[in-house]
Amino acid sequence: MANVLVWFKRDLRVQDNPGLALAAARDGCVLPLYIAEPEAWAQPDASARQWRFIAESLEGLRADLAGVGAPLIIRRGEAVETLATICAAHQITEIISHEETGNLWSYARDRKVAAWARAAGIRWTEVPQMGVHRRLLSRDGWAKTREKAMRLPQVDAPNALRGFPEDPGAIPDARDLGLAFDPCPGRQRGGRKMALSTLGSFLTERGQDYRRAMSSPLEGATACSRLSPHLAFGTLSPREAVHANAARRAELKGTRSGWLGSLKSFEARLAWRDHFMQKLEDQPSIETRCLHTAYEGLRPATPDASRLHAWEQGETGLPFVDACMRSLNATGWLNFRMRAMLVAVASYHLWLDWRATGPHLARQFTDYEPGIHWPQVQMQSGTTGMNTIRIYNPVKQGMDHDPTGAFTRQWCPELRDVPDAHLQTPWTWEGARQLLGKRYPAPIVDVKETAKAARDRVWAVRRGDAFRAQAAEIVEKHASRKDGGAWRHFVNDRAPKRKKAKSPDVQLSLGL
Repeated sequence: MANVLVWFKRDLRVQDNPGLALAAARDGCVLPLYIAEPEAWAQPDASARQWRFIAESLEGLRADLAGVGAPLIIRRGEAVETLATICAAHQITEIISHEETGNLWSYARDRKVAAWARAAGIRWTEVPQMGVHRRLLSRDGWAKTREKAMRLPQVDAPNALRGFPEDPGAIPDARDLGLAFDPCPGRQRGGRKMALSTLGSFLTERGQDYRRAMSSPLEGATACSRLSPHLAFGTLSPREAVHANAARRAELKGTRSGWLGSLKSFEARLAWRDHFMQKLEDQPSIETRCLHTAYEGLRPATPDASRLHAWEQGETGLPFVDACMRSLNATGWLNFRMRAMLVAVASYHLWLDWRATGPHLARQFTDYEPGIHWPQVQMQSGTTGMNTIRIYNPVKQGMDHDPTGAFTRQWCPELRDVPDAHLQTPWTWEGARQLLGKRYPAPIVDVKETAKAARDRVWAVRRGDAFRAQAAEIVEKHASRKDGGAWRHFVNDRAPKRKKAKSPDVQLSLGL
């Protein structure tokens, strides 16, 4: 009889959990374990808002596992040391976990665990993810393979497990992990019950205008699915979301309510979520190195501290940018287009390196998913070598996506008395002298001048045969093969836009 340890990571559920099901099928006792690793939470992309979401999810997972006879054991410490202690105490012969597409720290941690397990004679079985494939040799056929995995039946939760008499351990507080004070009053709550409630309300109530409203920071907060943190930490599986969406589409077939278009768009977002995660799985260095090496050194390695601080705090003097950042800081969420704009403004107008701005955004996103975050930060910074340079005009973005000014005034109340015609350009208002530099900052850059300078610098890098040769290699390794794949935006509830391909190379690229 073999005793098995199930190591939970980003799969905090008992339903549709192939790793847990595999453990239940073994002839032995099962010990479910979650390790709160202080070193992981000391990384620059980690925050208390993320941990609190996880802690709430662990409470639900603990209750569900207790209901089937194997309470969740929680330990705080280093992974190898914790696993070694528990495996020795309970004669564990196999560890089961899901493959993880995490940051470089978790990648290195897993290599250490693998080396220890081999030396200790303990089998470590890593169950493949549903939409991301380890050691992928080619992107050819990737979409079909993913779709096949998503069509498979969901895995039932185990009816009963034989657990161990073991102290379950307390769920650490954020302070126990050394995390900094992180007020986030609008943060989404974690847990399986919240995941199912959010999925249900999106598919039956909130999602009808998803396709139209997802670009608005105000409407998108309700119309978007808001499932991204649940998918990131696994209180809901991607396959569950795909199946629920398909069932709702079948139910609404033949109607003309607008639902079908929105649900089709949501299905596409789920697929593109996996597409971007596959990029980091295939090339973990995307977290720290420009995808195209020609862009190394383009921006200062040491960022302008005053510009970076102003951007992080929502004090740039560019109203829509500041409103978006303040909203993100207070809620832990922002819609796709505004995430892209924040990165673009930082990278082009403020000329900040993405490695300086990416960690701040990672910490602020409750739904931080490394596999989406780092490829997208690079895409919006223009360092991939295969995406068209897109420099957002933050003034125009504000006018287009906040035409009434409700969102901007909500998060920048200093501007409440500025007329609509000047809201996004308060420096043009006759009352600017009494406002700027006193109640609200003057703009720290000239939008038009900095955009032009950035465009000239970035495009200058793209000239030459050497650049194109490496770009072709990047396209071959990372680009979508589906329908020409002209996609440009963040994909946690985020909308791609298509343009007609102009050449074979463009047809394979992302972000035209």
